[in-house]
Parts: sequence; C-alpha cells; structure tokens
Amino acid sequence: METLILSCVIVDDEPMALNLVESYVEKTPFLALKKKCSSAIDAMEYLQTETADVLFLDIQMPDLTGLELSKMVSKDTRIIFTTAFDQYALEGFKVEALDYLLKPFDYAEFLNAANKARTWFNLLKGSTSDTVKTPPTTDKKEFLFVKSEYKQLRIKLADVQYFEGLKDYIKIWIKDNPKPILTLMSLKSLEEELPSSEFMRVHRSFIVSLKNIEVVERSQIIINKQRITVSEQYKPKFLEFINQNSLNG
Repeated sequence: METLILSCVIVDDEPMALNLVESYVEKTPFLALKKKCSSAIDAMEYLQTETADVLFLDIQMPDLTGLELSKMVSKDTRIIFTTAFDQYALEGFKVEALDYLLKPFDYAEFLNAANKARTWFNLLKGSTSDTVKTPPTTDKKEFLFVKSEYKQLRIKLADVQYFEGLKDYIKIWIKDNPKPILTLMSLKSLEEELPSSEFMRVHRSFIVSLKNIEVVERSQIIINKQRITVSEQYKPKFLEFINQNSLNG
C-alpha cells in the first residue's frame, strides 16, 4: 500500500529553532515541509488558504501566541508544540496537542513526536501498512513508559497498585512509594494499553491492579488502606471477576 506522507508547517520566531526543526523534518522520510513561518500571524494567513497535516508550533511568540493559533486552525491539523517554557504543558494538552517538545530537544525526541502523528493519521485513514510497529496489548506486557515532568519513566506494571484519573492527568500509585507519579493522559487511553487480566476499570476515576486488591467490602475495594468505590457501571464485570476467583461453599 502507498506510504503515507504527512505535510507539515513549522512556526517559530527564532531562526535557529526554525532551521533546526526544518533539518529534522528533512531527515524524516514520512514528513514533507510545506511552509516555514517566523510568526503565528504568518502561519494563520497561510493556513486560511492552505492545509497541513501537522503543525510544529512554538508557543511564546509576539502578537499572537502558539496557543492562540492552535485554537484557530482546522481540527484536521494535529499540533505538536515546541517551546522552551514548561509551564505551558497543561494548556497544550487542553487543546489536544499530539505532543509537547521542550527545547532543547534532539532528533530522537522529535521523531517520537512525529511518529505519534503518523500513527494518528494511519488510524484515521484506516491504513495499517506503514504504521509504527508497536507490540499489541497482551497479558504478557510487563511495563509501560509514561511521560512525567518531561521524562519518559519506565513503570513496572507489577508495582502499580492503582491508577487515579483526575481532570487533566493521572496519578499512578506505586507499591512502597508514598507519592504518586503524575502524567498527562486520559484514563480511557491508559485502559486500552493495560492487560485486561491484570487491571480493571472499577470507577470513572479508578483502574485497579486486580492482584493487589486486599479486601472487598460491600461495594468498596481496599488497596493499601485506600478505599475505592466500585460504581454501578462497572459492578457487573467486577462481580464476575470476584465470582470466578471465589471458593464455593
């Protein structure tokens, strides 16, 4: 099948940053550069008549910021923010950016973000021939990499007690760790990556490790002194798990 090529536009008011991202695009076979813009206003004018699959977008720029521009572009254009200021991360995820590259970033980080775009468009267009090859979710998965404080942390699933979803991020509660790991991700996306035989969604805000459940009391699960309510929506599936693993009589 035909290889998917993504058209892209780079927006940055710093010439060195603009040229660096251009060099990264040129060495990435599935990206095709359509336009370089030194301001968000130039990009806005260009995108009024032209289209782009991916927008590599700086945030802090004069007159019109990257965040403001991201709210004006077509929903068909995926945003990858590039910035030197980490305080914009939460806002970046609120506008559903595919990724957030913190300057200075290297080609490996850039390529990882670009691959997310390629995967997204392949899924959108129903193409599977050129997607990034990732292992399917199976019950043998032993770890996940999660982005936290601009680092990719390797989390052993055996050590996870439960995941707690909040408005804009997830708390990952780890065995023998008094503080959770925070990551910007939806609980629904996480649920799709977890082995179903080991983890179960029991509430709109909680996914629990089944092997770390200590007590089930009425409609509550107790894990490491934390009480987690099993909501009505998820109760039938959870009760089925309990029945399958109970001694009769």
